[in-house]
Amino acid sequence: MAVLVDTGILYALADADDGWHERALEWMDDASDLLIVPITVLPEVSYLLNTRLGADAELAFIQSIAAGELELEEIRRQDLTRATEVMQRHPAIGFVDATIVAIAERLKIANVATTDRRHFGAIRPKHAKAFTLLPSIR
Repeated sequence: MAVLVDTGILYALADADDGWHERALEWMDDASDLLIVPITVLPEVSYLLNTRLGADAELAFIQSIAAGELELEEIRRQDLTRATEVMQRHPAIGFVDATIVAIAERLKIANVATTDRRHFGAIRPKHAKAFTLLPSIR
């Protein structure tokens, strides 16, 4: 099973003060699934790490991606088309989240690791009844 990984989880893993930090660490330690990061997530995570935790945190993240710790997924033109549809239907959802939806639909992945329960919980993907949001909340 594959999981698409959103910005919030990646940031929470790096920031010990983040409210999701412990939950994200536990989930990551137990994860045996293929973890896929959409390429559109990288700039958002990098920006947050750099501005909130510093350049060293950003560099460590990019080094981990370069080392292949997570799989990367490119964006395709069809994903951009679908992302615009998602953004039109759900105005509160930004570009990065909309591309995650589009990539999930293209790859037929229903599992999304995210801290953003409100936005991803509101979307009904074309390929599944709903997204399975990870880590599960106890």
